[in-house]
Amino acid sequence: MAHLLFRLRHVTDEEALEVRQLLDEGGFDVYETQAGFFRLGVDAIWLRNPHQREAAEAALAAYQAKRQAQARQEHDEAVARGDAPTLWRRLVANPIQVILVMVAVTLIVLLTLLPFIGLIG
Repeated sequence: MAHLLFRLRHVTDEEALEVRQLLDEGGFDVYETQAGFFRLGVDAIWLRNPHQREAAEAALAAYQAKRQAQARQEHDEAVARGDAPTLWRRLVANPIQVILVMVAVTLIVLLTLLPFIGLIG
């Protein structure tokens, strides 16, 4: 029976290509599925051979650890350079969007707490 190895939803094209190359180089017997027009399926890479499961999962875990370390290093370098995104930088770049998000969050918090505030009075 096939095993779901890697979901492709919300994955960049670059990462998906790297995962495909990794699995191809490792000689794993995989196939891909698409979610389809109505998104009822799953965008994913599946492993056909159950005997390759542990090796494929180990290869993906090593790849993801390497990718995470690289992303963390890039973020740390951006913080050191002063280029990391902050609330202030986002406010300056997109003031209307940030203000609307803050208003929406405030309204949601108030609506959520409204029944409890009524119990106090």
